[in-house]
Amino acid sequence: MFRRLRLPICLILLCVFIAPRITSGQTDSTSAPATVTTADIVQQLVARNQDRAQRLGHYTSERHYQIQYRGFPHAAAASMDVQADCDGSSSRTFRVLSESGSHLLINHVLKKLLLSEEEGAHNQSETALTPANYLFTLVGATRENGRQLYVLKVAPIVARKLLYRGTIWVDAEDYAVVRIEAEPAQNLSFWIRNTQIHHVYSKTGEFWLPETDRSETKVRLGGTAILTIDYGTYRFSHPSTQSAQLQDAGSER
Repeated sequence: MFRRLRLPICLILLCVFIAPRITSGQTDSTSAPATVTTADIVQQLVARNQDRAQRLGHYTSERHYQIQYRGFPHAAAASMDVQADCDGSSSRTFRVLSESGSHLLINHVLKKLLLSEEEGAHNQSETALTPANYLFTLVGATRENGRQLYVLKVAPIVARKLLYRGTIWVDAEDYAVVRIEAEPAQNLSFWIRNTQIHHVYSKTGEFWLPETDRSETKVRLGGTAILTIDYGTYRFSHPSTQSAQLQDAGSER
Protein backbone atom coordinates (compact mmCIF):
# COMPACT_ATOMS: atom_id res chain seq x y z
CA MET A 1 0.00 0.00 0.00
CA PHE A 2 2.89 2.34 0.75
CA ARG A 3 4.12 2.03 -2.84
CA ARG A 4 0.82 3.42 -4.09
CA LEU A 5 1.47 6.57 -2.08
CA ARG A 6 4.79 7.32 -3.76
CA LEU A 7 3.40 9.54 -6.50
CA PRO A 8 1.01 11.54 -4.29
CA ILE A 9 3.72 12.23 -1.68
CA CYS A 10 6.17 13.23 -4.40
CA LEU A 11 3.66 15.64 -5.92
CA ILE A 12 2.85 17.09 -2.53
CA LEU A 13 6.43 18.11 -1.93
CA LEU A 14 7.44 18.98 -5.47
CA CYS A 15 4.66 21.55 -5.73
CA VAL A 16 6.00 23.48 -2.73
CA PHE A 17 9.76 23.70 -3.20
CA ILE A 18 9.54 27.44 -2.51
CA ALA A 19 8.51 27.74 1.19
CA PRO A 20 9.91 28.56 5.72
CA ARG A 21 9.52 29.94 9.19
CA ILE A 22 8.59 33.55 9.92
CA THR A 23 11.41 35.76 11.19
CA SER A 24 11.07 37.07 14.71
CA GLY A 25 10.81 40.75 15.51
CA GLN A 26 8.41 43.47 16.49
CA THR A 27 5.59 44.10 14.05
CA ASP A 28 3.55 47.28 13.84
CA SER A 29 0.78 47.17 11.26
CA THR A 30 -0.10 50.44 9.56
CA SER A 31 -1.85 51.60 6.43
CA ALA A 32 0.20 52.06 3.28
CA PRO A 33 1.06 55.71 2.47
CA ALA A 34 -1.71 57.28 0.43
CA THR A 35 0.75 58.42 -2.26
CA VAL A 36 2.01 54.88 -2.91
CA THR A 37 0.07 52.74 -5.36
CA THR A 38 0.18 49.05 -6.17
CA ALA A 39 1.52 49.87 -9.64
CA ASP A 40 4.36 51.94 -8.16
CA ILE A 41 5.47 49.13 -5.86
CA VAL A 42 5.24 46.41 -8.50
CA GLN A 43 7.13 48.51 -11.04
CA GLN A 44 9.96 49.09 -8.57
CA LEU A 45 9.91 45.44 -7.45
CA VAL A 46 10.31 44.12 -11.01
CA ALA A 47 13.00 46.66 -11.94
CA ARG A 48 15.05 46.11 -8.76
CA ASN A 49 14.77 42.31 -9.08
CA GLN A 50 16.10 42.47 -12.63
CA ASP A 51 18.95 44.74 -11.57
CA ARG A 52 19.93 42.53 -8.65
CA ALA A 53 19.81 39.39 -10.81
CA GLN A 54 22.20 40.97 -13.32
CA ARG A 55 24.66 42.00 -10.61
CA LEU A 56 24.48 38.93 -8.38
CA GLY A 57 27.06 36.78 -10.17
CA HIS A 58 28.21 33.34 -9.01
CA TYR A 59 27.64 32.16 -5.44
CA THR A 60 27.49 28.92 -3.46
CA SER A 61 25.79 27.74 -0.30
CA GLU A 62 25.36 24.50 1.61
CA ARG A 63 21.67 23.76 2.11
CA HIS A 64 20.01 21.37 4.52
CA TYR A 65 16.80 19.65 3.37
CA GLN A 66 14.53 17.75 5.73
CA ILE A 67 11.24 15.92 5.22
CA GLN A 68 8.97 14.47 7.88
CA TYR A 69 5.84 12.51 7.00
CA ARG A 70 3.37 11.35 9.64
CA GLY A 71 0.28 9.39 8.78
CA PHE A 72 -0.96 6.40 6.79
CA PRO A 73 0.58 3.87 6.36
CA HIS A 74 3.46 4.86 8.68
CA ALA A 75 5.82 7.72 9.49
CA ALA A 76 8.91 8.38 7.41
CA ALA A 77 11.68 10.99 7.43
CA ALA A 78 14.74 11.92 5.42
CA SER A 79 17.39 14.63 5.27
CA MET A 80 20.01 15.71 2.79
CA ASP A 81 22.90 18.22 2.73
CA VAL A 82 23.51 19.79 -0.66
CA GLN A 83 26.02 22.19 -2.15
CA ALA A 84 24.27 24.67 -4.43
CA ASP A 85 26.19 26.48 -7.18
CA CYS A 86 24.29 29.38 -8.71
CA ASP A 87 25.07 31.86 -11.46
CA GLY A 88 22.85 34.79 -10.68
CA SER A 89 19.28 33.57 -10.83
CA SER A 90 19.51 31.88 -14.23
CA SER A 91 21.49 28.70 -13.48
CA ARG A 92 21.59 26.30 -10.54
CA THR A 93 23.44 23.02 -10.07
CA PHE A 94 23.52 20.81 -7.01
CA ARG A 95 25.88 18.27 -5.49
CA VAL A 96 24.62 15.97 -2.74
CA LEU A 97 27.06 15.96 0.19
CA SER A 98 25.23 13.57 2.50
CA GLU A 99 21.86 11.89 2.91
CA SER A 100 20.05 9.88 5.57
CA GLY A 101 16.65 8.39 6.28
CA SER A 102 14.00 7.03 3.93
CA HIS A 103 15.41 6.15 0.50
CA LEU A 104 11.90 6.58 -0.89
CA LEU A 105 11.75 10.22 0.21
CA ILE A 106 15.36 10.90 -0.82
CA ASN A 107 15.10 9.43 -4.32
CA HIS A 108 11.49 10.24 -5.19
CA VAL A 109 11.12 13.61 -3.47
CA LEU A 110 14.32 15.41 -2.46
CA LYS A 111 16.36 14.59 -5.55
CA LYS A 112 13.42 15.32 -7.83
CA LEU A 113 13.04 18.59 -5.95
CA LEU A 114 16.59 19.53 -6.98
CA LEU A 115 15.87 18.64 -10.60
CA SER A 116 12.73 20.78 -10.54
CA GLU A 117 14.69 23.75 -9.21
CA GLU A 118 17.37 23.34 -11.87
CA GLU A 119 14.70 23.27 -14.58
CA GLY A 120 12.83 26.20 -13.03
CA ALA A 121 15.95 28.39 -13.21
CA HIS A 122 15.84 28.08 -17.00
CA ASN A 123 12.14 29.02 -17.27
CA GLN A 124 11.94 32.05 -15.01
CA SER A 125 9.68 34.05 -17.29
CA GLU A 126 6.85 31.62 -16.41
CA THR A 127 7.42 31.77 -12.64
CA ALA A 128 8.76 35.27 -11.95
CA LEU A 129 6.90 37.66 -9.65
CA THR A 130 5.75 40.00 -12.43
CA PRO A 131 2.45 41.39 -13.77
CA ALA A 132 2.69 38.85 -16.59
CA ASN A 133 2.14 36.06 -14.05
CA TYR A 134 0.36 37.68 -11.09
CA LEU A 135 -2.30 40.17 -10.08
CA PHE A 136 -1.16 42.41 -7.20
CA THR A 137 -3.23 44.25 -4.58
CA LEU A 138 -1.72 46.55 -1.96
CA VAL A 139 -3.47 45.88 1.38
CA GLY A 140 -1.34 47.81 3.86
CA ALA A 141 2.07 48.39 5.41
CA THR A 142 3.94 47.29 8.52
CA ARG A 143 7.25 47.66 10.33
CA GLU A 144 9.36 44.63 11.22
CA ASN A 145 12.86 44.66 12.68
CA GLY A 146 13.07 48.40 12.05
CA ARG A 147 12.20 48.19 8.33
CA GLN A 148 9.11 49.47 6.55
CA LEU A 149 7.33 46.79 4.53
CA TYR A 150 4.48 46.91 2.02
CA VAL A 151 1.95 44.09 2.26
CA LEU A 152 0.45 42.85 -1.00
CA LYS A 153 -1.95 40.10 -1.96
CA VAL A 154 -0.91 38.15 -5.05
CA ALA A 155 -3.01 35.87 -7.28
CA PRO A 156 -1.75 33.95 -10.32
CA ILE A 157 -3.15 34.89 -13.71
CA VAL A 158 -2.67 31.29 -14.86
CA ALA A 159 -2.67 28.34 -12.43
CA ARG A 160 0.79 26.93 -13.15
CA LYS A 161 2.27 24.40 -10.73
CA LEU A 162 5.14 26.62 -9.49
CA LEU A 163 3.02 29.74 -8.97
CA TYR A 164 1.22 30.56 -5.72
CA ARG A 165 -1.53 32.71 -4.25
CA GLY A 166 -1.25 34.51 -0.93
CA THR A 167 0.58 37.44 0.70
CA ILE A 168 4.02 38.93 0.14
CA TRP A 169 5.92 41.49 2.21
CA VAL A 170 8.09 43.92 0.19
CA ASP A 171 10.86 46.02 1.73
CA ALA A 172 9.99 49.69 1.18
CA GLU A 173 13.62 50.76 0.74
CA ASP A 174 15.06 47.95 -1.40
CA TYR A 175 11.82 46.80 -3.06
CA ALA A 176 12.69 43.19 -2.40
CA VAL A 177 10.41 40.42 -1.14
CA VAL A 178 11.27 39.54 2.46
CA ARG A 179 8.52 37.04 3.21
CA ILE A 180 5.88 34.95 1.46
CA GLU A 181 2.88 33.20 3.01
CA ALA A 182 0.88 31.38 0.38
CA GLU A 183 -0.50 28.19 -1.11
CA PRO A 184 0.21 26.62 -4.51
CA ALA A 185 -1.84 27.97 -7.38
CA GLN A 186 -2.56 24.47 -8.63
CA ASN A 187 -3.44 21.32 -6.73
CA LEU A 188 -1.42 18.60 -8.45
CA SER A 189 -3.07 15.60 -6.86
CA PHE A 190 -6.41 14.42 -5.52
CA TRP A 191 -4.51 13.19 -2.44
CA ILE A 192 -3.64 16.73 -1.35
CA ARG A 193 -6.11 18.63 0.85
CA ASN A 194 -4.06 21.81 1.22
CA THR A 195 -0.51 23.11 1.42
CA GLN A 196 0.72 26.13 3.38
CA ILE A 197 3.95 27.80 2.27
CA HIS A 198 6.17 30.03 4.44
CA HIS A 199 9.23 31.50 2.73
CA VAL A 200 11.68 33.94 4.34
CA TYR A 201 14.48 35.99 2.77
CA SER A 202 17.32 37.74 4.57
CA LYS A 203 19.65 40.48 3.41
CA THR A 204 23.21 39.40 2.63
CA GLY A 205 25.26 42.40 1.61
CA GLU A 206 23.09 44.22 -0.92
CA PHE A 207 21.05 41.16 -1.91
CA TRP A 208 17.93 39.56 -0.44
CA LEU A 209 18.36 35.78 -0.70
CA PRO A 210 16.37 32.80 0.63
CA GLU A 211 17.02 32.04 4.29
CA THR A 212 14.54 29.31 5.18
CA ASP A 213 11.56 27.50 3.72
CA ARG A 214 8.81 25.58 5.42
CA SER A 215 5.82 23.95 3.77
CA GLU A 216 3.17 21.84 5.43
CA THR A 217 0.86 19.64 3.37
CA LYS A 218 -2.26 17.87 4.59
CA VAL A 219 -3.03 14.58 2.85
CA ARG A 220 -6.59 13.35 2.37
CA LEU A 221 -5.80 10.06 4.12
CA GLY A 222 -4.98 11.99 7.28
CA GLY A 223 -1.23 12.38 7.00
CA THR A 224 0.94 15.49 7.18
CA ALA A 225 4.12 16.12 5.17
CA ILE A 226 6.52 18.86 6.31
CA LEU A 227 9.39 20.03 4.14
CA THR A 228 12.02 22.45 5.49
CA ILE A 229 15.02 23.97 3.75
CA ASP A 230 17.83 25.87 5.49
CA TYR A 231 19.84 27.75 2.85
CA GLY A 232 22.99 28.15 4.96
CA THR A 233 25.69 30.77 4.44
CA TYR A 234 26.20 32.33 1.03
CA ARG A 235 29.68 32.67 -0.49
CA PHE A 236 30.13 34.99 -3.46
CA SER A 237 32.75 34.75 -6.19
CA HIS A 238 32.55 38.41 -7.22
CA PRO A 239 35.00 40.42 -5.03
CA SER A 240 32.72 43.47 -4.70
CA THR A 241 29.80 41.31 -3.68
CA GLN A 242 31.88 39.46 -1.11
CA SER A 243 33.15 42.78 0.27
CA ALA A 244 29.59 44.11 0.59
CA GLN A 245 28.61 40.95 2.41
CA LEU A 246 31.42 41.34 4.95
CA GLN A 247 30.67 45.05 5.47
CA ASP A 248 27.00 44.30 6.07
CA ALA A 249 27.88 41.57 8.58
CA GLY A 250 30.27 43.93 10.36
CA SER A 251 27.66 46.69 10.65
CA GLU A 252 25.18 44.25 12.21
CA ARG A 253 27.74 43.45 14.92
